Amino acid sequence: MRHQSRFTVFTPNLLILVIILLHSTTRIKAQEVEDEHEFDYRKGSKGPSQWGELKKEWATCKSGTMQSPIDLSSHRVRVVPKLGELRKYYKPQNATLKNRGHDIQVKWEGDAGSININGREYFLRQCHWHSPSEHTINGRRYDLELHMVHESLINTNGSNKVAVVGLLFKIGGPDPVLNKLSKYIKSMVDEEAEKSIGVIDPSDIKLGGKKYYRYIGSLTVPPCTEGVIWTINKKIRSVSRAQVKFLREAVHDHAENNARPVQPLNRRGIQLYGTKYRK
Repeated sequence: MRHQSRFTVFTPNLLILVIILLHSTTRIKAQEVEDEHEFDYRKGSKGPSQWGELKKEWATCKSGTMQSPIDLSSHRVRVVPKLGELRKYYKPQNATLKNRGHDIQVKWEGDAGSININGREYFLRQCHWHSPSEHTINGRRYDLELHMVHESLINTNGSNKVAVVGLLFKIGGPDPVLNKLSKYIKSMVDEEAEKSIGVIDPSDIKLGGKKYYRYIGSLTVPPCTEGVIWTINKKIRSVSRAQVKFLREAVHDHAENNARPVQPLNRRGIQLYGTKYRK
């Protein structure tokens, strides 16, 4: 790798981000809750506003100050043009498709490759979809959001750090990856099932574009654990209306709209990586 300089100039927001990355003492279990009966997305006793009250282990959903998703507002973003594009090293691996009731998940069975953030490798574990999008850009909510969940083991006791790559979609042409998965997803309607789908190449998920947002947040479902490194690609991809529909129909009624509301930023820095960018 070529280095243009031995020194990095730290702006105030960037310095805050680096300090959080290097010194966060949060040990993250990269496990979102699998039992979808324990919470839902309705305005009721198990809805997002009540998640932090349902279990003591979920208290962070209410008390946390670094929660996700957030609005990626232009006036809050600091452009960092020279930190480079997101580097990914994915490879084909056997996978299973699971209807978790609150979403549809693709889980890779072995080493499906990794991404590199600040010199640390984060290995791809699974991806899943939210509809509509959880993150917004300047207040706009998109039709679909894909989360690619990575984790990096930091010690032998099973603790790890989590990095999520998010892709936003608007209605348009069909998404090729969902085309490949459609027959499996349609066969799992309202059924909490898990099926082997053979070899899936994560590289088929085209990130596109070289500009992306970076901030420190949390899991967007219980237990809402904080310290997650979020990377949201700025390029908006397309998905067909029919594809969004079969993703919604597959999950239970209470999760057809499975997007957590936007959370307060609370003075966190948001970085935008990319060259020659204008707001």
